[in-house]
Amino acid sequence: MLDLIKLNKKFGDFSAVNIDSLTVEKGQLLGFLGPNGAGKTTTIKMIAGLLTPTNGNILLNGINVWQHPIESKMKIGYIPDQPFIYDKLSGKEYLYFSGGLYNLSKEFLKNKIEEISDILKIGSWIDKRTEEYSQGMKQRIVIASSLLHEPELLIVDEPMVGLDPQSAFDVKRLFQEKAKSGTTIFMSTHSLNVVEEICTGVAIINKGMIIFNDSIETLHKLQDQRSHNFEELFIQLTNDI
Repeated sequence: MLDLIKLNKKFGDFSAVNIDSLTVEKGQLLGFLGPNGAGKTTTIKMIAGLLTPTNGNILLNGINVWQHPIESKMKIGYIPDQPFIYDKLSGKEYLYFSGGLYNLSKEFLKNKIEEISDILKIGSWIDKRTEEYSQGMKQRIVIASSLLHEPELLIVDEPMVGLDPQSAFDVKRLFQEKAKSGTTIFMSTHSLNVVEEICTGVAIINKGMIIFNDSIETLHKLQDQRSHNFEELFIQLTNDI
């Protein structure tokens, strides 16, 4: 579904990302892990079409994201690590604006906004200006906007930032349901417990290179072999190179 091939990003002489190969299958909920500065956000921004690769290819169902940017973006939903929204719009106005970028009809948007708002428990806040929102409420609105056009690929950078326990629970359940229905989710996070709880696959990046890429079951077997918990195993893997 998503293929990263010989993907490289340099800033001057510094190689921030150097991924030889990474494939994410349809319906997979991939946890993308790595220490600070490992290349997670740079990789995500290249997949989302926000940062130009130095070399390599990013294929979405065989279509090169950078050669066909508009077609690709219509199939991608993106949740950044910081929710940037227009403060003078209400949540509902922002969602209608976002949906309009994907040429969605007002009738479709009306139903979709009601559906997602209910799932994320946005409630009456949807009619208030977003300048009044907490960090967590802004995050919920951004998550809602990323799902309006029913993307085939959802790219997520630290989804639980600012969310209270109930909201985090709702978002995790939503991601699981989306993956089960066929949406591919590429999720970068520092929350190892979230990965253990909901992800079906794990890729670990360190110093720009993929050092682990397999199922969550395989990771658990490795964890058992080394008599570590997930946190200790992650630290050992990222300190081995």
